[in-house]
This record gives sequence, C-alpha cells and structure tokens, in this order.
Amino acid sequence: MRVLITIGVLSAAALSSPGRASAQAIRGFPRSMLDLEREHEEIVRAVPRRDTLRSRMRLLTEQPHHAGSPASGRVAERILERFRSFGLDASIEEFEALMPVPVSRSVEMVAPERHVARLAEPAIPEDEDSRDSGGLPTFNAYSPDGDVTGDLVYVNYGTPEDYAVLDSLGVSVEGRIVIARYGRSWRGIKPKVAAEHGAIATLIYSDPRDDGFFAGDVYPEGPMRPEQGVQRGSVMDMPRYPGDPLSPGWASVPGARKLPLDEVRTFSPIPVFPLSYGDALPLLRNLDGPVVPDAWKGALPITYHAGPGPARVHMALRFDWRSRPVRDVIVRIPGEHWPDQVVLFGNHHDAWVSGAEDPISGMVGLEEMARSLGALLETGWRPQRTIVLAAWDAEEWGLIGSTEWVEKHLPDLADNAVVYINSDTNNRGWLNPSGSHSLELFVEQLARDIRDPDSGNSVLEARLERQRSRDTTHVDTLFAIGALGSGSDYTAFLDHAGVAALSLSYGGGAQAGIYHSNYDSFYHYTHFMDTTFAYGVAEAQTLATAALRLADAPVLPFEFTRVAKTYREYMKEIEKGAASKPALAGLDLTAVGRALDQLDDAAAAWERAYTRVDPLTVAAVAQRPEAFGELNRLLYTTERTLVDSAGLPERAWFRHLLYAPGFYTGYGVKTMPGIREAVEDVPDLAVAQRETARAAAALEAYAAQVMDAAAMLASLPGRD
Repeated sequence: MRVLITIGVLSAAALSSPGRASAQAIRGFPRSMLDLEREHEEIVRAVPRRDTLRSRMRLLTEQPHHAGSPASGRVAERILERFRSFGLDASIEEFEALMPVPVSRSVEMVAPERHVARLAEPAIPEDEDSRDSGGLPTFNAYSPDGDVTGDLVYVNYGTPEDYAVLDSLGVSVEGRIVIARYGRSWRGIKPKVAAEHGAIATLIYSDPRDDGFFAGDVYPEGPMRPEQGVQRGSVMDMPRYPGDPLSPGWASVPGARKLPLDEVRTFSPIPVFPLSYGDALPLLRNLDGPVVPDAWKGALPITYHAGPGPARVHMALRFDWRSRPVRDVIVRIPGEHWPDQVVLFGNHHDAWVSGAEDPISGMVGLEEMARSLGALLETGWRPQRTIVLAAWDAEEWGLIGSTEWVEKHLPDLADNAVVYINSDTNNRGWLNPSGSHSLELFVEQLARDIRDPDSGNSVLEARLERQRSRDTTHVDTLFAIGALGSGSDYTAFLDHAGVAALSLSYGGGAQAGIYHSNYDSFYHYTHFMDTTFAYGVAEAQTLATAALRLADAPVLPFEFTRVAKTYREYMKEIEKGAASKPALAGLDLTAVGRALDQLDDAAAAWERAYTRVDPLTVAAVAQRPEAFGELNRLLYTTERTLVDSAGLPERAWFRHLLYAPGFYTGYGVKTMPGIREAVEDVPDLAVAQRETARAAAALEAYAAQVMDAAAMLASLPGRD
C-alpha cells in the first residue's frame, strides 16, 4: 500500500509537470499511474549497452559448454555471479538427467565402393573457437547404441508425406537404412517415422540447398554451412514428453524414482546419426532406383535417386548412458504488494558447442534485462508482483532444466504463476512473438513502445511493414502473434502447467547455416548476425519493459476478444480439413462453436468492465488489495481452464487442449491438437468427437471464468 500511495504522489507530480506530453494507454494501467510507469520504463531501457552484450558473449562462449560438463558448470557460476553483482537474490538449483555421450561412432559405405565418413568439423583459421577442445563430437542425443548394415534409401525430409511418395515409386525402406535431409520436420520425427516404416537406422544430413552454398557464401567467407558442417541435436521423442527421460511427470532431483531404461518411451527407436553434406555426397551419389521428384532434389552435383542401393552403409554407435548434473540459475525479486503472484522469464545457457547464437545471444540479453531491473531497484522501486528470472540448463537435450523445475514447483506454479516469457536465440531482424493469445494486445503495445534499431520506427511498425512487404494481398496487415508448439523452454509452462506463455526474440534479418555446429561461435555471430548487438539491446529493452508492465499493472493486461477470434479460426480450419475426408463424415463441432459464442460474450463483458480501469486512482487500488489480487488471480488462471489432467491422446504429459506440438511435427504447433490430429494424421471420427467434447468443456470453463472476472471488476469502486 505504501508503494502504491507513493506512486500516486509521484504520478500526480508528473502529471502537473509543464510541457509533459500525455502518454499512450498501457493495458492494465489507469491514467493515474501512466507517467510513473513511463519513467520507470525509460530508466530500464536506457541501461542495456552493446559493448556489455559483446563482452559477455565473448566470456560465455570461450569454451564449449554442453550440459553436464564442467564447462557448463562454470558458465552457470559466471551467470550466477553476474546476477548477484546487480544486487539480486540468485542461486543455483540442481537436478540430474540421463544424458548419453558418444563413446564410439562410425559411418562407412561398404558397397559399391568404400567410403569412411569423416564425422568431424575441421577448424577454421579465422575462428579461434573452432579449434577448442573439450566439446562433444557430432551425434544425435538419445539415439540407441547400434551396429547395423543395410542398403540405403533417400527419403527427402523424412516426413509421413514423403513416405507416401516413396510408396508411389514402389520403394520400400523395410530392413534398410534411410538418409533424410534436415528441414521441414523436427529431427526427432525422422527416425520415428522411418522406424514406423520398417527402417533399421537413419542418417540425417544438411543439404546445401537448404543452408549451404546454394543459399549463400559458406563460412568463413559467408554465414552458410561449410562442407563439413554438421547439425547436432537431440532426437528425444519430445512430443511424448520432454525433460529427463527417466522421470516423466516428476522432478529428477537426486534420489528420486527413475524409470528403467527399457520403460523409457522417448528414445529414438532406431540408431540415428547426423552427417555433413561432404560426408553425405558419396552415399547419395551411389544410389540408383527412381529419380526423385523435383521437390526432393537438393543442390549437390548429382542426380538424386531414391534407391534402394546399390549404396550399402554400415553404422556403429555406442554411448555412455549416465545421468549428469543439470544447473538452473534462478533469480527472485520479491514483489511488495502481491508477492505470491509471480512473473517469470527464462533463457537457457547450455550449448552444443560454443553456442554464440544459440543460446548466448539470448542469455546476454536476459542478463542485461536483469541489470536494468537492478538499476531501477537502486532508485527505490520495488515490483508489485514477484519477478523470477531463470537461466536454464540442458535445454538442448530436451528442455530438461526448465521441465524438471516446472515439475518440481508445479503446485506453486498452478496457484501463482502469472506469465512465463521465454527468449532463446536473438539476432538482427524483427520481433517474432508467439504465445497465448490472451497476451496478443499486451505484445502489440510492447512492440509499439520499443524502438527498432534499423528503421528508427517502432518495433511494431517495423514488423507490420515487414508483413506488408511479404503479403501484398492486404493493404494493411494486422498485428498477430503465432501459436506455440515446442522447441524451447516455454513448453513445460504452457503445455504441462497451463501458464500463459510468450516467446519473444528478434531475428529473420540474417542468414546462417551454422545451427548446432562447431561454427556457432563468437566470430561467426559478430561477423554475420547481430554484428553491432543493436538487436541485443532491443531484446533486453523488450524483456525489461515487459517485466515492469506485468509486475506492476494493477489489472493484468489480458484481453480475450482476440482469443475468441483466433480459436474460431482454428475450428474453421479443422472443419475444412474434415470435410474432405469420408471417414470423418458426421464430425460435429457445434459444441466448440457454442463455447466460442460464450467466449465472445464473456470477452465483450470484460471489455465493458475494463472501462473502469482507466479512471482508477492509486488509493482505490491500495484500499482493496485483496479484491484486486483475487481479480488478477481470476485473469491469470484462465489459462489453467484449458488444461486437462488426462492429457492428450497417447501423450498424457501434454495437457493443454488448445496448443501442443504435433505428434509428427515435433516443434510445429497443432492447435486444438486432440481434434486436429484425429482429423489430419490418422482420421478417427470417435476420437475427434471425444476430443471435441473435451475442448468445448474447457472453452466453456474459460468463458465462465472471464465472465466472473468481468463481473468482479464491474463491482469494484473506481474511486476512493
């Protein structure tokens, strides 16, 4: 109450200042608090510095630091020390997880000629980090051990649709090794689908058409993947569940129960290994069989054939299957007025090798955001809600650090988590927001108030101009955020805990072909990505501004009209897809439509009630802290109503009924996933109708809670 009254006094002084321009509205803030909020935002946006971002990236990328390694522990300690230097309460929270590392690896073609793959990324003279020792070799995490030999078949990107094309060509992969190119689907889907078709192993290579010399000059002359560049990465079946494979649904703290290895369902079903296009070329050159369709042809100097053979490949892989330490760095800035309500931000710190772009470009932005908040704390400001910052570990292996933390703290998060905001890679380009659509207006206003480094306009205008340039069918493209699937640390918060979530980062303005390779280095980033760190500054400013608005708004900035509109579009897409499939004749989505009608009404009622926010006085809020606390609890737990403890079909860990990664997309989102996958993957009328009923019930509960919040806000007096 003392802080809110102080805000009121300062706000009144600010409003009386001569010549001060009236501020634009900020969702959740009454007029009486706008000027002070703007002053706080100006302070935090003035703190981030390009030189600081650059020096911190240099420090954190000095050595390879994969999760579980001593070097990763040193990076965690450096981040901890950095947070504490800002006067913040920071600590390391430890877990453990099964993280198998290679013991031996070999891939060789044994017929019609012999070729032994190099399986190594050579050092580049210009890039001192490419010579570092101590890093992991090229491999795919959670491939099983194996020693197999078989004829080779080229399967394009290895999607279910690609296997339908192979069937039309009369090509079977039964008992054979497949080679797929990276892209289109997440890497873990490729061995999964290959195994379903009878393959005994999978090779995944990076074709130069996608991220090599066809797309641009290769590293170090340009940013694209060189001949021996390899994309590492996990092939854990994360659409089933992420996190430690041995503890699905519970935290992997030392001493906790663990599944036996033979009960784990997220290992790749067959051996899988990544190749460079230099190592893939001899294999593909020795394939015969049908010439593949044009859409399957890459940029290698060969005629692309499907096979099988005569190329015959021998793969032998062996791993050290041990649990290793996971170190999350957690910062807590206690809230003064509603301390139980928590706003969370996170970025991972582990990398496959040096990880300049992925993840350190985002990690240093989070550090600068923390430095901004530390500077504001020195002025006497205290957040009204608690702010938690997290530097997650073991994200690359399967979102492990964040998932285990969420599973450990699930009861507290269910009651108190307001929003989780994730960052990851960050570079030159445009703001690329995705997340819960109740926060779409919040993100739009955030983008409106951050300056784009390139154009000098707002980030919002830069994004809209980008959209207009790419979509000439609309004169004025509207702002919208995408839906979240998976692929980063928001997954456990949104899909398991039902916490409204956002992914906020900049990118799209720079090409790169060094993803998950030895060449994702400080040299590469500073020569080809966000070379001046201007967009690192923008990222830190964006995150800090978001933190202030979510922590200090008397009424949280949720909005539901856009939710109803977006969800109705999802329903229409599903209806359209079902209409073309005879097996789904009779699918009735009327219940979902009725629930969305209720949500339309509730969203309109909330907007009518929201008109009471603008004239609120500081004293009116301060005199009724419990009432405003309960109002906000109703708002942020709306997302929980979209979660069903029974989970999705065949994957109970994923509990959100509106957003999930697709079972056969991995990262890519499936909205209304229970219904959509029963329509799009293997049509099943009974499952689709059952999932329709569940989604409709969740949406009805969502609408009812929004209506309750509207009624509560309408009943609160607006003046002291």
